Amino acid sequence: MKAWLGVASITASLFVFLTTELMPVGLLTPLSKSLHISVGAAGLMVTAQGVAAGLGVPFIVAWTRRVNRRLLLSALLAVLALGNLITAISPNYPLILGTRLCMGFASGVFWAIGVSMAMRIVPERHASRAAAVVMSGISIATVVGIPLGTIAEAHTNWRITFAVWSGLSLLVFLAVASIVPSLPSENAVSVREVFGLPVKNGQLRTVLFVVIFFVLGHFGAYTFVRPYLEDNASATSTFITVVLIIFGAGGAAGNFIAGYTVNKSLRGTFVVGLVGLLTALLLLRVVGGGEAGVVVALILWGLSFGAVQLSQVNMTLAAAPDTFEAAMSLNTMAYNTSIALGALFGGLFVDHLGVTSVIWFGVILAGTSLLLRLSTGRRGKTSNAVAEDDLVAPTAG
Repeated sequence: MKAWLGVASITASLFVFLTTELMPVGLLTPLSKSLHISVGAAGLMVTAQGVAAGLGVPFIVAWTRRVNRRLLLSALLAVLALGNLITAISPNYPLILGTRLCMGFASGVFWAIGVSMAMRIVPERHASRAAAVVMSGISIATVVGIPLGTIAEAHTNWRITFAVWSGLSLLVFLAVASIVPSLPSENAVSVREVFGLPVKNGQLRTVLFVVIFFVLGHFGAYTFVRPYLEDNASATSTFITVVLIIFGAGGAAGNFIAGYTVNKSLRGTFVVGLVGLLTALLLLRVVGGGEAGVVVALILWGLSFGAVQLSQVNMTLAAAPDTFEAAMSLNTMAYNTSIALGALFGGLFVDHLGVTSVIWFGVILAGTSLLLRLSTGRRGKTSNAVAEDDLVAPTAG
């Protein structure tokens, strides 16, 4: 039981990290007015934290390779709690932006170590399920965390919202420090070895490219789903809010289902998830002019995204079981950088070819990821949690 309480505290960590990162999305207007900056400048709060999370993580993970992981996660949560507090009381925007950069570094390191921590503290046969539980924090943040932050701001102000999240981060810090068992560092590697992994490990290199294309396609389209629905389905803001919550709930369900299916076939789970994602995007083009069609497409998209999201983490583990944290730091760098590039390229398509073009952008990039995954043969490399037959997790234990 205590092991699963530890997994729950790590899931709560993901919740506070992700909601902190994305909170400004729902607060851009009050932030810009209060700080006397443009909405675009306020949006840099998200960009700065995301870029820092991606680019800094391989270095920090390598530099902290001797540090006990419970201690490291506790330190990361302390940075998050302090950063949210500084944001709440900051007198100016430059200080906020600098604080967000620091929190971004902490967030990136969490993504590299959090899943592996959860998988280590439960029995081996439950490792994939523990990973699924942690990754469900993404959907919980989307469905609950970000709307709660917006509601809190509506009844108070944005400073109170960040102060509340500082308190939540502190509570999670206390939970991690008291519940998660001591986890001495494993798979310690230097910075040079981290960046040398994809050079020497062809399977990991393939996984990273698969992740890059998938993230570019998904976020290139998802970033602009609101203007797409407004233009093509005459969707109201209320309807958009509802379907995005539905998408998040679908993601949680997809994570839960994939937590079981990756033990049967990880490669198959990833392929089915990407096929579902592509189908959802095409459905938006075919039946996305009506509310019923949009709901069906967003449910399928959410389910598929949840399954693919968990699968790509397990694929990274299967490719580099002996250096998982280092491999996840590269995964985090590729993932966060691709989010930024996907939004950038999607914006260029919208500006020059219209909002419908981002759907085709998503189809082409996600399709490329699918073809790359399908073109790779079955390998015999295994790990203690995931094996690649096809990429299959063992059930014995």
